[in-house]
Amino acid sequence: MTKYKIASLKALEEKGDNISRLPFSIRILLENVLRNHDGYVITDEHLDTLINWDPKGTDKDIPFKPARVLMQDFTGVPAVVDIASLRDEFIRQGKDGNKINPAIPVDLVIDHSVQVDYYGTDYSYKGNVEKEYERNSERYELLKWAQQGLDNFTVVPPGMGICHQVNLEYLAKGIIERDGWAFPDTLVGTDSHTPMVNGIGVIAWGVGGIEAEAAMLGQPIYFTCPEVIGLKLTGKIPEGATATDMVLSITKILRQHGVVGKFVEVFGDGLDNLTVTDRATISNMSPEFGCTVTYFPIDKQTLDYMRKTNRTEEQINLVEEYCKDNMLWRTGKENIEYSSVLELDLNTLEPTVSGPKRPQDKIFAKDLGNAFTKLLHEDYHRSYVESKERKEHAWLSEGGSGTEFLYEERQQPEQNIEVVKDSLRTVRIKQKNKEYVLSDGSIVIAAITSCTNTSNPEVMIGAGLVARKAIERGLRTKSWVKTSLAPGSKVVTKYLERSGLSEDLEALRFHTVGYGCTSCIGNSGPLPAPVAEAVTKGDLVVASVLSGNRNFEARVHPQVKMNFLMSPMLVVAYALVGRVDIDIINDPLDYDPNGEPVYLRDIWPTHDEIRSVIRESLKQEDFDEVYSVIFDGESDWKSLEAPKGQKYEWNLDSTYIRQAPFFENLPKEPKPITDIHNARVLLYLGDSVTTDHISPAGAFNEESAAGKYLISQGVEPKDFNSYGSRRGNHEVMMRGTFANVRIKNKIAQREGGYSTYLPSNESLTVFDTAMKYKDDKTPLIVLAGKEYGSGSSRDWAAKGTYLLGVKAVIAESFERIHRSNLIGMGIAPLQFLEGQSAEILGLTGKETFTITGLQDNLTPHKLIDVIALRENGEELKFQVLARFDSLIEIEYYRNDGILQYVLRDYLKK
Repeated sequence: MTKYKIASLKALEEKGDNISRLPFSIRILLENVLRNHDGYVITDEHLDTLINWDPKGTDKDIPFKPARVLMQDFTGVPAVVDIASLRDEFIRQGKDGNKINPAIPVDLVIDHSVQVDYYGTDYSYKGNVEKEYERNSERYELLKWAQQGLDNFTVVPPGMGICHQVNLEYLAKGIIERDGWAFPDTLVGTDSHTPMVNGIGVIAWGVGGIEAEAAMLGQPIYFTCPEVIGLKLTGKIPEGATATDMVLSITKILRQHGVVGKFVEVFGDGLDNLTVTDRATISNMSPEFGCTVTYFPIDKQTLDYMRKTNRTEEQINLVEEYCKDNMLWRTGKENIEYSSVLELDLNTLEPTVSGPKRPQDKIFAKDLGNAFTKLLHEDYHRSYVESKERKEHAWLSEGGSGTEFLYEERQQPEQNIEVVKDSLRTVRIKQKNKEYVLSDGSIVIAAITSCTNTSNPEVMIGAGLVARKAIERGLRTKSWVKTSLAPGSKVVTKYLERSGLSEDLEALRFHTVGYGCTSCIGNSGPLPAPVAEAVTKGDLVVASVLSGNRNFEARVHPQVKMNFLMSPMLVVAYALVGRVDIDIINDPLDYDPNGEPVYLRDIWPTHDEIRSVIRESLKQEDFDEVYSVIFDGESDWKSLEAPKGQKYEWNLDSTYIRQAPFFENLPKEPKPITDIHNARVLLYLGDSVTTDHISPAGAFNEESAAGKYLISQGVEPKDFNSYGSRRGNHEVMMRGTFANVRIKNKIAQREGGYSTYLPSNESLTVFDTAMKYKDDKTPLIVLAGKEYGSGSSRDWAAKGTYLLGVKAVIAESFERIHRSNLIGMGIAPLQFLEGQSAEILGLTGKETFTITGLQDNLTPHKLIDVIALRENGEELKFQVLARFDSLIEIEYYRNDGILQYVLRDYLKK
């Protein structure tokens, strides 16, 4: 038997410390500090903070050294660019570039680049793969260089799966053995949905690429010792409901309670009725809750899942023995102290959707038809009469009253458009051999996508059974709906094929389009030309339905204004209807060929039906077959030529990959921190501004600042690709910062990525405005409301802000990851005091701001003075809270960023 050293929590308990009262997640943080304690970087004070953890919270910071790092390519490419650029600077300063290497294992999964150009056919997957390589070969060459040129760095090639599902099914060990030690598997990931692996008992959360790079290079991650909210689950999911309905309900509960920056730990007898994949469905959406992790302790269910997914018996035994011996095994009889406790009775769940803009906006499926009316009126300023006539108008191809025009492949004259008040706007489309109607509420995208649900066989098999039963009743998907299926791993394809359900899904045009994050990340691809033109000309408020985790404005597709999250099973059902403005529970989905109504209950499988298919079709050997070749890639990857050597050879003509501008000729000592004088407001924003608003990931057009730049470089619009794929080029990304087509800047003269150059009142793109201020040597700030920077852990939301010349963001509150990213780029996160906001203070955004108190004795949570000079010469004085939560964060800020701090540390050593 192999013997390992461990950092023993049981020994602390036997010594008299009450470890058994601690949440499991705090115990893992304590083990991490105990094992890495060196008396210098990790001290007795850090140990005492965790041993004596205060459920009410503390402002003391603790260090965390993850065992590994997980990346996806959208965030991984800029991280590799940064590492290669750090190496270059290291070499320029006369050092050995090979010293710049990850100090801990890094796994990068290429999963964010596949786009749904082809769909609904048996050649969709092949066509999308070809397009993916055609667009992204420059990026992939960089990643293949990293695979060969960096130590401790592995790359999972395109087409293998989504990083979180690969992590759950293969990479996660539960307990790691390294250098004679056994210790809990922990990680940070450059994708905000990294906590998905909490479902298998692994502590992990999302960080920005900037912070992840520092962790890769051996730097501890510091954060305030968290409160832990206990989420008590009781009962079990009833017939008719799914794990997706459960997680959307939890999203609303936790958002309402407020868990930003906190840990959530799940307990209660409901856990006994949840599989690991059910648990992972919940943990996946931690960023939508706002919390850092949603942790499920290791128990028998964990071991069962490890066995089913082909982990070795040696590994499973190690997990069980270690956890039982070191106080990390859940029995269900624990008496743990939590900061507060929330409860959900799973028996109360029913079919649920969330939208149209935020994951926490829960709507019962039965209520969506009525909710649509209210949403259309309140959110989109569109009103219409609620009457039988309206429904007929919506469904009949002869549109009654309303905004309508006839669109054919040969465009019809503009005079065919007639706007009528108080009715749905409608477009009648005639295209070759078919004719159909689009109106407000039409579904144009139905996507089974995202690791949230594609990792869960129950909802995937369930979707296949819904398709099978619908076909048996003679139903088909509506012709205007763009359908897609993007499994999170090839294991999903194997069990769908073995069960015969792939054929049923394909009969409804849910063909596999790729293995990666598609619609959920904004890679929905173009709408069919007639649909796209109809939406634009009719100014239609159309919808998407997707089994994802994100539905922020303009994220799924720029033309789709309403986006609803739901289970894969409901995605199939809504694709049959083609509209969101119905009561899908009680109204007929459609009528069969004999005129008989078909209801959702007629095609909905029972839990027993689903589990029976899973038992017959999901095999352990599938995991062995898929993951034994996970790093090999397909022929396109194997034949890809890539540079070699310790120094990356930059292609100066590349519009995808450019050397990062942050480190070149870095002075050995940082400049002193200075106050900010006579700053102007670049953007004045409201609440819930997401990182998608700040740094969009999806498509952009030739009229945008980024589009104009690429055209100037000889790139045609058809080759623009997406912002996400261009993250290796700072010239594109700084032009894409605050360029979301739905962002609302209160000092701009139009919606979208625009601002006003205040000296001349000139309306320009945000980028052009910032450059004019840069020419004037005018520093910039951003004003914002609550939850600034929610959403994805997008480092470019901070990098782009920095490159535009923004020195500080003053907001009512910050989301955890983005606040860290701002500091990681040398930008000051400043918070309005309780009860104050830009609006309450009467700020217009046209003032000139002077911010003092930064350069002298800056401490965590220091009160900073602000003077806003109004246009009429009046001064408004107020204070803000410096959201530097630890001394190390001030050091990062002093160094103009965390990577500059690390590089200077390397140079000194």
